[in-house]
Amino acid sequence: MQNYNFDSCNAFVTPFTINPKLSGKLDNLTFAVKDNIDIAGYKTSYGSKPWLNSHPPAVSHATCVEQLLNAGACCVGKTISDELTCSLDGESHFYGTPINPRAPERIPGGSSSGSASAVACGLVDFAIGTDCAGSTRVPASHCGILGMRPTIHRISESGVLPFAPSSSTVGIVANNVTVLEKVMTVLLASPEAEQPPINTLYLLEDAFSIADPEVNTALQECILQLKKIKNIKISSITLSDTVGEKTNLEWWLENIFGVIQCVEIWNAVGAWIEAYQPEMGPRIQDSMNHFKQFDRSTLNHALSLREKMFSKIAAFTKPGDLFCFPTVPMIAPLKKELDDQQKCRDYYKRTMSITSFAGVARLPEISMPVTKVKNAPLGLSLAAAHHQDEFLLAATKKLFASFLL
Repeated sequence: MQNYNFDSCNAFVTPFTINPKLSGKLDNLTFAVKDNIDIAGYKTSYGSKPWLNSHPPAVSHATCVEQLLNAGACCVGKTISDELTCSLDGESHFYGTPINPRAPERIPGGSSSGSASAVACGLVDFAIGTDCAGSTRVPASHCGILGMRPTIHRISESGVLPFAPSSSTVGIVANNVTVLEKVMTVLLASPEAEQPPINTLYLLEDAFSIADPEVNTALQECILQLKKIKNIKISSITLSDTVGEKTNLEWWLENIFGVIQCVEIWNAVGAWIEAYQPEMGPRIQDSMNHFKQFDRSTLNHALSLREKMFSKIAAFTKPGDLFCFPTVPMIAPLKKELDDQQKCRDYYKRTMSITSFAGVARLPEISMPVTKVKNAPLGLSLAAAHHQDEFLLAATKKLFASFLL
């Protein structure tokens, strides 16, 4: 991999330096901030130049940024976000496409595209992103780095632009599992506590069945590596097994996650779009038209279904349990490949079907870079029970080490 700098990486909207306020657990670490998160004195673009031009500078740092500065980390800039954070591909209409240094001919993934690129290019130790339908996990997998979506609302979203509030959370990308753990324990305000041993690793067959055959083949080799670890039970399971009724991930996306997301996103940005009629990229324009026209009468049923599925997954998952599945169903598409509408629909439908699992069940999830297909990175995800973020971090540290031997 060639050496990248701030210019050649195209990950940053605005580079700058904000020194840490205090010394702490994150001393000597540098980080970048996705440009839907406030930095005092700077405008937050939300990945859109019309949004940038129609909003004032932030008057204070987002709470998560304050936490990191107070723990000894140094902030070095704001990174490119996909437009209105409503994308998983990273091909920005306004800011261009950040480099995916592990596969330069391919997209970095989004919407935390710049954050993932900055980390993968080695320009920062870690970066803050956000994640609703995979916006931290997807670019982590595509760029060959670690990415964590924590339990929803465990990290403060104060100073983070709203998107789909009941599903969106702050996330972190990093190259190093030790750095990821340090950063997350600061943001989660984690108490010192011994974590349970790993009991059962459930292979979520629904997610594997959605993935490309070549992805499954590569990941099955990784599963064999995990099976060598002593005292961990590995068992295949379906979504229907976990909730006790016939269902699958595609159904979750269509009837639960996708419904709630459509309503909440239009609530977050619809008034601004209607008032300003801003320029938008063609994919985002299509998405916003869909959200505007969406039949909101289905919302109550979707919300009821989400609570039902959340409760069933929570009842099923015991201390020490993990779910394991492909982070994404395919390697990163080539740049401009998603201009083909059929390929774009396939990419989004299959990817969001997998990412909706943690979204509906409110599970913390970490994508680990474990293998490559066609010389492009591929992530394997672990998800733990609701609010078991610290256990997930400890388990990831142990399991990820098996891929580094």
